[in-house]
This record gives sequence, structure tokens and C-alpha cells, in this order.
Amino acid sequence: MNKMTKLLMTLGLMLTASLAAAHPGEIGHTHGGFLSGLLHPMLGIDHLLAMAAIGFWSIRQSTTMKRGAPLFVVGGMVVGAAIAWGGISLAGVETGIAMSVLLAGVLIATMAKLPTIVGGTLVALFMVAHGYAHGAEMAAGSSLVAYMAGFVVATLAITFAGRGLGVLMLKADNRITRALGGVVAVIGGMLAAG
Repeated sequence: MNKMTKLLMTLGLMLTASLAAAHPGEIGHTHGGFLSGLLHPMLGIDHLLAMAAIGFWSIRQSTTMKRGAPLFVVGGMVVGAAIAWGGISLAGVETGIAMSVLLAGVLIATMAKLPTIVGGTLVALFMVAHGYAHGAEMAAGSSLVAYMAGFVVATLAITFAGRGLGVLMLKADNRITRALGGVVAVIGGMLAAG
């Protein structure tokens, strides 16, 4: 099996994850700190698509943005979680998460190239909503440090998987990349409407 087939199979499996399973507090999952943090971003299509799409999109950006994207993603996640853990209410989190998927899809579909300051800020803002959801849904009694380490590892893994697919797609017809972006945007729109 070649790399492209393996990557597409992995992406297909990730896309079949249940949205509801990403929210452990809602369905009674109490895996403990690290494992719970690790699973949260991997079990929800909203989190998976946003992080993978940002990684994918970043490959066609400036060198600084390409290198900095994982840091912008993790930085936004940590800030969002800290806001939740600080007891500050953040309105419209689920809408923000859905819109991040939609807008990341649009960025891919249009093959938009943004200045690093704009792209980095946009990515970090997208991820604040995701981080807030992760922080707010940490299981009671979990270690904050272990939980955060888990979601940081998962976030980086998903982002780098998206980057890997983005690198492979540099050799493919741009229409395929645009179509993938369109699919992500449609899913984001469905999440926002649902």
C-alpha cells in the first residue's frame, strides 16, 4: 500500500468518528487526565477537521506560517483551555468551532494565501474555541497538566497529519485540493446549522 492510500484510509477513518464522542463530559467518559485529553480532539469530527484542515492549508503558506502553524494551533488551544479553567464564560463556543471548520475549508478550497500575521491570528482564534471546549469538558478529578499534555499531543498529531496530506497533495491536481476544501467547508456548514 502506498503512502497516499494509507493517508486517505486514515483520513477516512478519522472522518467516521462520532461528533458526540468528542465531549467526554456529556457522555460520561472519565479516562483520567492524559488519556482523556488525548482522546477528546481525536473523537470529534469538528476538532479533527479543524486541526487537520489548518495543517493542510498551512503547507501552501509562507515559510514562517508553514513552520508556525502548529505553534499557533497549540497556543490557541492552551489559551482557550486557560480561559475555561479560569472560570470565564465564552459565548458561542460551539458555533465558533463549527465556523472554524467551515472557514478552514474555504481557505483550502480557495487556496488562499494570507500574510503570516493574519493567518497566525486567525488560526489561534479558531483554536481558542476548541481549547475552551477541551478545558470546559475536562473530567472532574483529572490532572490539569496531564489532561493538557494529552490534548496538546493529539492536537499536534492531527495538525501534522493534515500537513502530511497537504505535502502529498502538492503533487496532485489543484482541483482535488479545492474539492477537499469544499467538503470540509460543507461539513463545517452542517455543523454550524446543526
